[in-house]
Amino acid sequence: MSPVLEQFFDALQQYSGRPALVEANTSLDYAGLLAQIGARVQRLHQAGARRLGLALDNGIDWVLWDLAALRAGVVCVPLPGFFSPDQQQHVLDSAGVDSLIATEPALYKQWGFNESLPGIFQRLPARVPDLPEGTLKITYTSGTTGQPKGVCLDADIQLRVARSLWQASLPCRVEKHLCVLPLATLLENIAGVYAPLMAGACIELAPMAQIGLRGASQFDLPSFLGSLNRVQPNSLILLPQLLLALVTAAERGLPLPQSLRFIAVGGGRVAPQLLARAEALGLPVYEGYGLSECASVVCLNAPGKRQPGSVGQPLQHVAVQLAADGEVLVKGARMLGYVGEPALTGEWLATGDLGHFEGDFLVLHGRKKHQFITAFGRNVNPEWVESELVQQLPIAQTWLHGEALPANVAVVVARFAATTDAEIAGAIVEVNQRLPDYARVHHWLRAAEPFSAANGLATANGRLRRAALAEHYQSAIEQCLAAEVV
Repeated sequence: MSPVLEQFFDALQQYSGRPALVEANTSLDYAGLLAQIGARVQRLHQAGARRLGLALDNGIDWVLWDLAALRAGVVCVPLPGFFSPDQQQHVLDSAGVDSLIATEPALYKQWGFNESLPGIFQRLPARVPDLPEGTLKITYTSGTTGQPKGVCLDADIQLRVARSLWQASLPCRVEKHLCVLPLATLLENIAGVYAPLMAGACIELAPMAQIGLRGASQFDLPSFLGSLNRVQPNSLILLPQLLLALVTAAERGLPLPQSLRFIAVGGGRVAPQLLARAEALGLPVYEGYGLSECASVVCLNAPGKRQPGSVGQPLQHVAVQLAADGEVLVKGARMLGYVGEPALTGEWLATGDLGHFEGDFLVLHGRKKHQFITAFGRNVNPEWVESELVQQLPIAQTWLHGEALPANVAVVVARFAATTDAEIAGAIVEVNQRLPDYARVHHWLRAAEPFSAANGLATANGRLRRAALAEHYQSAIEQCLAAEVV
């Protein structure tokens, strides 16, 4: 083990008598946590596991297997439940996963996994790609193109990020954290598990459906509020859409726990008006910014160091500067590389995000490329979805919009004047069946005329003018979504 890993596990011993993990009527203190990790390390070694897929719902088991892989030196590959079956197979195959812990193992038998030891399913992968030296986790992005990309991380960078987050939240005295986001997302994995463990806090866990999240974009407010009031956590990590739900509930007079001390929000653009509403309610909301390629959080507003409208100051383990064109560059927190691609060289990582500094606080403008981030924190490349749609006979042109929205909206140009709405709807249903839920078309509008250079909605060679489309259809999209009730 690396010195950073040894220090992490040694430090957990000092909290021996404290509760560490709680799920329903099951709980582990820190001594029990370390014992359970040790037992799972032995099982991984006995199985000869080298690359471990985790296909589990949120719960104590997920945390224990993840920590066991970290301690055993086994590469951990979380499988997000919101990925489509095709994407999950891509993750397993592209990472060369040979061992699997799964809630529903029957689903994975079609890909060659069979039980070798109790609870561990294994196969001989067809291809085992080389990984950058030191890789202990491969976290897959949520599919900015047709297939997700695997981000290779070592243990040291994950734990350095966690330590910075722990230090930033110290004034809030976090003693109990509720995991709201899927543990398969790097943000909750590092900020919601590793950082609280460093603080000796108790981590409350529950299946995603019980928390109120189903898939990547379905949300049940009563379940969410019920979990909050039952657990009474000190800290949460929320996506913008979940923060909106919390704020709206509070404005409607619904009870919220008085225990909240630190609500981190990130994973997508947060509207300034929403932050102002949260502040008016006295909610302790702190906006941050990060990306998987930097092992999650890079900047964070924190107690005593907060500037509304910014994503905060760089954490202590990183340096951030701007390129000549305003692109955000990060040093000190960088992935080792992507699966199947050469290892990275150079100190600075180009993030693809544009921004500026106001003093020490980073303010983001948007991304250099066309991808957008939904209100549920999922990255979507609209060109991927649009290309699928225009292959359908009823659809000639389409533009997909979903930046900071709870649902994706497509504006569709019919291929023929006689094309009916029913035919367009049928074509969209056909495409949606092949897409993960976060990339699907949830609502659509019929365009009054084709996108062209004449009306300023496309270039002369047919490329979409996305900013012009957003301005032109803003009102119609707002009306389409107005009926949505949080």
